Amino acid sequence: MSTGRLTIDLDAVVANWRALDDMTGCKTAAVVKADGYGLGAANVAKALFKAGVRQFFVAVAEEAIAIREELGAKPDISVFSGHMKGDTDLIRDLRLTPMLNSVEQLTHHFETLPGHPFGIQLDTGMNRLGMEAQEWAAVAELALSQNPTLVMSHLACADEPDHPMNPHQLENFRQMTDGIHVTRSLAATGGILLGPDYHFDLTRPGIGLYGGLPFEKAAATVELDLPVIQIRDLAEGEVVGYGNSWQAERPSRVATVSGGYADGIFRILSDKATLYHGDQPCKVIGRVSMDLLTVDVTDLTEAPTKLTLIGRQQTVDDLAGQAQTIGYEVLTQLGGRYNRKTFGK
Repeated sequence: MSTGRLTIDLDAVVANWRALDDMTGCKTAAVVKADGYGLGAANVAKALFKAGVRQFFVAVAEEAIAIREELGAKPDISVFSGHMKGDTDLIRDLRLTPMLNSVEQLTHHFETLPGHPFGIQLDTGMNRLGMEAQEWAAVAELALSQNPTLVMSHLACADEPDHPMNPHQLENFRQMTDGIHVTRSLAATGGILLGPDYHFDLTRPGIGLYGGLPFEKAAATVELDLPVIQIRDLAEGEVVGYGNSWQAERPSRVATVSGGYADGIFRILSDKATLYHGDQPCKVIGRVSMDLLTVDVTDLTEAPTKLTLIGRQQTVDDLAGQAQTIGYEVLTQLGGRYNRKTFGK
């Protein structure tokens, strides 16, 4: 097989959810947006539902289709982007709960789907989504009279525990919501780790479920092995790849490996990334191309049939560091060509 093999461990996803849930005294939902952070939203949601999750969050309404098809009407599915024009039929038919982000969305929702469940998203300082304090003050009485299921906000700097923005947003959220009789939510993964003051009634872990920082104790959820297509011997001075960007300084063995930027292996990893044969590191040499990598395997004692990019030797966040990005991006860019093996719940 000439495609990479992506192994997804749903038991690890469930274990991570349980570990985060155990840190709180409130309900714990699960964020499964971006196709379950690249792992497959339907399978992830099914495993978490069996573990007890009853509320899921997606970014946009269309992402809920696969989850409803898998789990039916039982779980609540909330939509971070709220009620966008054109989403009305989908929100109604799939029984979704939009997190209304503006006065305009609130008005649109009440006009098009009167009596349909909704939540409210407030902006406590991130300036991304949600109603600001003055907007909320103007519509709070009306909105609360219609019994929203949830009032939430989102932390901008929760992955930096000592950042002053965290207590600032916490105080803003309290000022905007103290005294209301509605379920409140402020914390995603990073917020859970900040402690009980940030937990309120519901937490919404995302990246922590999938093995990424800032949840340092998370179990790894994916492994990625790439097959070796060809191995060739090079003399000193020969070059490799586009632009002749690597030149052998000694007699070398070079493996051509299936995988490239079309599979989510970023071009910035050219001449930087490390793959592994067991515990032995092998450097990527030359440019990452659309479908192929070239890897220096000179020091191996045997010809490899595959090399590992993500696994026990190198985590998603290790790879992200080499690419000057974050684990979220690595996971969500995993390509559609991989042969996926999912096991667990």
